[in-house]
Amino acid sequence: MRRFRANCEIERFIYSGGKNVSEVDIMALNAAIKQESQFIDKMMAEINKVVVGQKEMVEGIMMGLLTGGHILLEGVPGLAKTLTIATVSKSISLDFQRIQFTPDLLPTDLIGTMIFNPKSGEFAPRKGPIFTNIVLADEINRAPAKVQSALLEAMAEKQVTIGDESYKLSSPFLVLATQNPLEQEGTYPLPEAQMDRFMFKINVVYPGKGEELEILNRMGTNEKPEVQPVISKEDLLRAAHRADQIYVDNKIKNYIVELIMASRKPGEYGLSRIANLINVGGSPRATISLYRAAKAHAFLRGRGYVTAEDVKAIAYHVLRHRLILTYEAEAENIRTDDIIKEILSQVEVP
Repeated sequence: MRRFRANCEIERFIYSGGKNVSEVDIMALNAAIKQESQFIDKMMAEINKVVVGQKEMVEGIMMGLLTGGHILLEGVPGLAKTLTIATVSKSISLDFQRIQFTPDLLPTDLIGTMIFNPKSGEFAPRKGPIFTNIVLADEINRAPAKVQSALLEAMAEKQVTIGDESYKLSSPFLVLATQNPLEQEGTYPLPEAQMDRFMFKINVVYPGKGEELEILNRMGTNEKPEVQPVISKEDLLRAAHRADQIYVDNKIKNYIVELIMASRKPGEYGLSRIANLINVGGSPRATISLYRAAKAHAFLRGRGYVTAEDVKAIAYHVLRHRLILTYEAEAENIRTDDIIKEILSQVEVP
């Protein structure tokens, strides 16, 4: 009953330009969001020509495109991580570059370098593959620290430095990174500062039996389905701007903050059982990511306002790579997803 009343309040009022406006305005916003989000179904149809299942991964990438948030995909080889990213980029007419990260990769292989032009007698920049819209950083944890540092500047500032000059990257710019959780030899674990730059960490899992059979039927021949672009880059940027205007009630904002505070001070939220299992809670960047991703989640569902269910739906993706657990948690084989589940069950939903 409480949740129903809260949703009714959201439907009655929307805060806009410093004024409370009526139900007519929230209806207008909903209509606008429904109109702008029509391409989502078309995109899903095109992507599903190639990718079977993996709805969480596909929706996560779409939310990243709407918010400009970088995404880390973790899963064993062969789960269509690379295929999904390439397929999504084709469906939006975006420039796409795949970079295979290896231990011998250099920063110049990523961002480019200065080349001497004998005709002009000057050095000119030769831009690297990072100058694109979607960068697939395949097996990101195989690259050494200098390459990670160069990538971190691009992720954080959306620019790179070549020589003495800094160059802005294209808009939209999105890093979609993959890593294999099984192999540890020849890998460099990502530092916490870089992990925090990813809006989402999505665990990619095995398909079910029915999906596996569908994969066999589709991919068991040499004929591969063609993906057609659904929207342009300009349409995507306009949709991202519209998604940013989605209404978030103060109760939902407070709920987001309470979730993050509960990860930092669990004892104050009746979570004393897990207090000794969390070493570091969510950062302010986690709060912002929850807020922005919740709006993108509402956009995918054609709504002009955010509910608590939107926040809960993306909480695992936003928090699982930001919570650092203690040795006690590791000894008890407790995962970050278990901690997030406890927090979501304990913090009161508005």
